[in-house]
Amino acid sequence: MVTVLHILVFAMGSVWARSPAVHPVRSVDRRYQAWVARQKEPDHGGAYRFVPALHRAIAPLARQQPGRIQPFIVGHSVERRPIWGFRIRRPETPIHSKVLVFAGIHALEWITSETAVEFIEDTVGQPPHGVEVVVVPLLNPDGRARAENDRIEGANRYRRANARGVDLNRDFAINTERKAIWKAIIPAYYARSETPLSQPESRALDALLENEQFDVAISLHAFGGFFYTPWSGIWERPKDWTELHRLGTIMSRAQGSHAYKVRQLSRWGFFFRAHGSEIDHIYGKYGTLSFLVEITRSGVNPFRPRTFREYFFWYNPPNPKRHTVRTVRALRSLVHTLDWEGRGPVTPTNGSSIASSP
Repeated sequence: MVTVLHILVFAMGSVWARSPAVHPVRSVDRRYQAWVARQKEPDHGGAYRFVPALHRAIAPLARQQPGRIQPFIVGHSVERRPIWGFRIRRPETPIHSKVLVFAGIHALEWITSETAVEFIEDTVGQPPHGVEVVVVPLLNPDGRARAENDRIEGANRYRRANARGVDLNRDFAINTERKAIWKAIIPAYYARSETPLSQPESRALDALLENEQFDVAISLHAFGGFFYTPWSGIWERPKDWTELHRLGTIMSRAQGSHAYKVRQLSRWGFFFRAHGSEIDHIYGKYGTLSFLVEITRSGVNPFRPRTFREYFFWYNPPNPKRHTVRTVRALRSLVHTLDWEGRGPVTPTNGSSIASSP
């Protein structure tokens, strides 16, 4: 009996070791609340929230339900802006799986951060029993700050990079070698940073992945309408293609009609490669199943000429809600599927054993 108890205690300890302490660090929460209170919200009058408003939607959740959501600092940007993350879980429940969702890599893709915040609200409202969810709503705060200033000034500028002009989507360390003959014909598709992990934002994400063991990681982008899987930099199928496609299909089916398609990113077009992408890095270095979700199929509307002229609307439809709702539904389906599957076999009352299913 003593031996059995020792085994159970060791097993439970191993499960809990996957995550930091359940209870939030009060000093970090106070720091977050103070930071939110200092943020000034400009009067822009659009359908998309500026960064202070996004955090003002999250801050009350952290105050009111500290056992379910815990803010923490992932790192800092080039200009020393904090990169906030939020850890969501059901208190006092053993964790068997972990999911990372991050957004706002590209400065103009505001719908990704809107989706991340709505996913935080949705998950805090109905957290899975055995899955910890970590959400980083904005990985590139410096680029976003510049894009916000453009909106305030009415300036139509194309922005993608961070404060140093580096595309964080091409600043990672796996599949960086450009081999395809198309690199000389359409070099823009083969661009990457000169040195992998050259920016503090990408290094912060890498450190988070190194310090914690995630089962699935999802990078939110716009636009395209796809659930992309690795590899993005090489043509070969990843060894976990079957499982990647299965989980991608679960997310796709949750969207209902006109759902996003599941594709390997490097096979989007026979000429296309994305070298140094975050999903190749996450999968290739850490073995975490990773997805790049292209939210919406563009905000361009033939009946609204303004959407052709303004770069902002290429990525952000004038009405974001139906797009964010569809993506949150897909993410929720993935998380709750991992929850059910991670609980192991279920034994019905008739004594036979069946596998759990979502």
